Amino acid sequence: MELYIIRHGQSTNNLSMIYDMKDREADPPLTDLGLKQADRVADYVANSINFDRWIDRKTEERQEVKGLGVTRLYCSPMLRTLQTAQPISKALGLQAEIWPDLHEHGGLHLDMGDERGIVGFPGLGRNAITERFPGYLIPETITDTGWYDFSRGVEDIASAMARAIRVALTLKAHAMTDERIALVIHGTFADALLKSFLNLLPNHDTYFAMYNTGITRVDFRRDGKIVPRYFNRTVHLGPDEVS
Repeated sequence: MELYIIRHGQSTNNLSMIYDMKDREADPPLTDLGLKQADRVADYVANSINFDRWIDRKTEERQEVKGLGVTRLYCSPMLRTLQTAQPISKALGLQAEIWPDLHEHGGLHLDMGDERGIVGFPGLGRNAITERFPGYLIPETITDTGWYDFSRGVEDIASAMARAIRVALTLKAHAMTDERIALVIHGTFADALLKSFLNLLPNHDTYFAMYNTGITRVDFRRDGKIVPRYFNRTVHLGPDEVS
């Protein structure tokens, strides 16, 4: 099984970290640059000339292959990943599947900066997702009232790591297949997921940072070995499009 981890395009919160933190949103959309990055990565995933896949495993001769050959596409239910997955889904002719456990560390919340303190948000509901992203496969756990339960407060990093381990175990169950799975996810969760594959959790001293729409490939071999092939690839972006 081949796994492709794709970080979402630039969001308004990514931009606010550079300019003004008070402009942050609980569930931020993509910026104009983020939308362009999503289009770029979609074209790359579907149409790039790819020399990274061994076709003949006996002779190990490289052959030119178009695209990454993705067979399943998952994304988190956060707006920025839903938006990033949309052109990928269209380019591949493949339905995007929403996987709530792929959401970013912390969940949906916002520090209001006043007496209200930190407020939680439920996220987009089923009808809202269907209207904005027709054709997405939505799990039954996402209702019209949203998908995120803030009753336990802001998710701490330990809980996010535990969630990453749960996702990793689910993915490892596909190791004996020929599937090529793409995940459109988030920076900190991608870090935790990679560490779970490499048995590096818990670990607060190392951080696998990814650019917006950077692509990381990890192979799960039938002999049980996990082989990272490349990390944070951005060849689909121009020099002024990397963020």
